[in-house]
Amino acid sequence: MIRILHLGDAAARSLRAEAAMPAGVAEAVGKIVADVRARGDAAVRELTERFDHLRLDDLFLDDARWDALAALCPLPVRQALEVAHERVRAFHLPQVPPSYEQKLPDGGILKCLIIPLRRAACYVPGGRGSYPSTVIMTATVARLAGVPEVIVATPRVAPEVAAAARIAGATRILQVGGAHAIAALAIGTGTIPRVDVIVGPGNAYVTEAKRQLSGEVRIDSLAGPTEVVIVADESADPRSAAADLIAQAEHDPLAFSVLVTPSEKLAREVAASLAPTGIAAESLKNHGAIVITRDLDEALAFADELAPEHLELLVDDANGALPKVPRAGAVFVGHHAPVPVGDYLAGPNHTLPTSGTARFASPLSATDFVRRQNVIEYTPEQLKADAKHICNLANAEGLHGHAQAIESRQPAAGSRGPE
Repeated sequence: MIRILHLGDAAARSLRAEAAMPAGVAEAVGKIVADVRARGDAAVRELTERFDHLRLDDLFLDDARWDALAALCPLPVRQALEVAHERVRAFHLPQVPPSYEQKLPDGGILKCLIIPLRRAACYVPGGRGSYPSTVIMTATVARLAGVPEVIVATPRVAPEVAAAARIAGATRILQVGGAHAIAALAIGTGTIPRVDVIVGPGNAYVTEAKRQLSGEVRIDSLAGPTEVVIVADESADPRSAAADLIAQAEHDPLAFSVLVTPSEKLAREVAASLAPTGIAAESLKNHGAIVITRDLDEALAFADELAPEHLELLVDDANGALPKVPRAGAVFVGHHAPVPVGDYLAGPNHTLPTSGTARFASPLSATDFVRRQNVIEYTPEQLKADAKHICNLANAEGLHGHAQAIESRQPAAGSRGPE
């Protein structure tokens, strides 16, 4: 059902290598992107019918249908979405960076202006299920950052997704998914406007489309299969640890679910407690593992080396362990904070770096939806005060035209600038 390995085993050290992108994805996506680039809306419609078996009269959901679908969302789900929305807003509000201004000694003014992007797309998977939580995590933050137009893109608009889009403040819903949705949003078509940023998780084809188009649009990350690494000692409940492995594994047959522990007893008890079915069973069999280490410090070091999307610390001194694992997308501290609290309600974003990229990448934040603009304003006095240094640096680099641009504004400047 799940492999039990020792850290010294070659299989334990090569766990990451097993999660490679399927062959042929890059070539297939390249053809889709080229088709959308060449034929626009016609390609989007044909590809939607081919891949999603949907024939769309309108690529965007009209407001009346949107409201009708949202009204079908069960009340308990709507209430949960509203709580999640408020938690996400509250957590991300301090992330919105302020503009600032500085003054130079002789009257110059320097500014860094924080400007919201004009248009954002939030991709919401719709293949295996409905993910209204992703709408909350992405569209809410985009609107909080001041983005005026937020498009939710999803191949099937479930009532829960429609309700979440209204709650989060999305402005439109694009009824298209897959690589062709990413291409259309990045490039723009007759009907679908070009966006400035695309965020949100997707399958290998969506991720590859984001990679190929990242030079034309900002993307949040190149998300691989979802993952959890659980570091546990003998204080952990084996049934809870097993449940947490299954919870992550049920997302995707390629999900990466790993328990790391210095306790061989716990490893055997967790393995015995596993009773996954369906997708979770397939995932744990092919990509799951329990890794036994010599001690807790070695377990924590291995977890940090993996730099996982989600890291659970089911250990006696979880707060003491936290500083030893700085390279994780989100850390769930203690026995009462399983990953689902972050997936749905706690507030921090669940759009996280995967595939080990947490060693340099960060969770989705308000800063992903803004850009900085530098502003430089000089007075005559400031230019005169700085002219010598600017000209000396320009001449040192052999860029004498740069120096001349300064000299031309100085009444008594020499031919080669101040020395």
